[in-house]
Amino acid sequence: MPSNANPFLRHLNNCNTATLPGKRAPLSLGGTPSGWLTPELFARMEQAGFGTAEKGFNIPHPTGLEALGEALNKEGFYKSHHELFDVCADMDQPVVGRIDRGALPLFGFVATGVHMNGLVRKSDGLYLWTGRRAANKRLDPSKLDHLVAGGMPAGHTPREALIKEAAEEASIPEELAEQAVQAGRLVYALNRPEGLRRDILYCYDLYLPESFEPKAADGEVESFALLPLAEAYRIVRDTDEFKFNVNLVLIDLFLRTGLIDPGSEEGITLRTGLDKGLSPASPGHSSVSG
Repeated sequence: MPSNANPFLRHLNNCNTATLPGKRAPLSLGGTPSGWLTPELFARMEQAGFGTAEKGFNIPHPTGLEALGEALNKEGFYKSHHELFDVCADMDQPVVGRIDRGALPLFGFVATGVHMNGLVRKSDGLYLWTGRRAANKRLDPSKLDHLVAGGMPAGHTPREALIKEAAEEASIPEELAEQAVQAGRLVYALNRPEGLRRDILYCYDLYLPESFEPKAADGEVESFALLPLAEAYRIVRDTDEFKFNVNLVLIDLFLRTGLIDPGSEEGITLRTGLDKGLSPASPGHSSVSG
């Protein structure tokens, strides 16, 4: 059921609200432009000798990021996730350090995540497994989510992160999760209460047997439901029930399955926005990476 894609564009706009510099200051790692520092850290970073808001900040030895992140947590600048993420200057650049996941938005560093469409082929069409986020989740509690989605911990490849999350979030055996096929890589940058999110999402499709029943293993999912893909399409088109970035991964899926005509003007606009981002702060944009 091809459609006018205009209703979907609002989700891309909602995920690309970041403007530059905003109230932030540019931040370099070892002299390489790498992020945008939140104003709440200006005085703290000036006191540490990392620069000034007027001239910008530079952390000369990015290997010290982990210790800096731990100190900022103790000082109350953010709440630790107790999970380290790799830090890179930009998309497809080498890892130069690592820091607690919760600190990434304070520095405007690029973060990487994985999302998986859990699909089931039935005689009457495609179905999509969805999860309901637990009510006590720090981010977007009780929103609809993918069957499997999560950040990429330090030292992991996207596929390794996917297999880890599949086991933790839906009790998917490794041999089944390994059948997932990477389908795309999306980028966006938005302002969130926790700071500047500059995200890369690796998107996977996994076709599951009709007999498969997901089971939450880590307490982060309240319940699962198997929806006709057409119903997921309606929810994304008409509501904001899904977690903000899940909408982008589903729009990508709708384009690939023809629910949104990829050759239409609207489809082309969506495809470009998903792949390249609509914000100048999106990963891969020269305004950040120099």
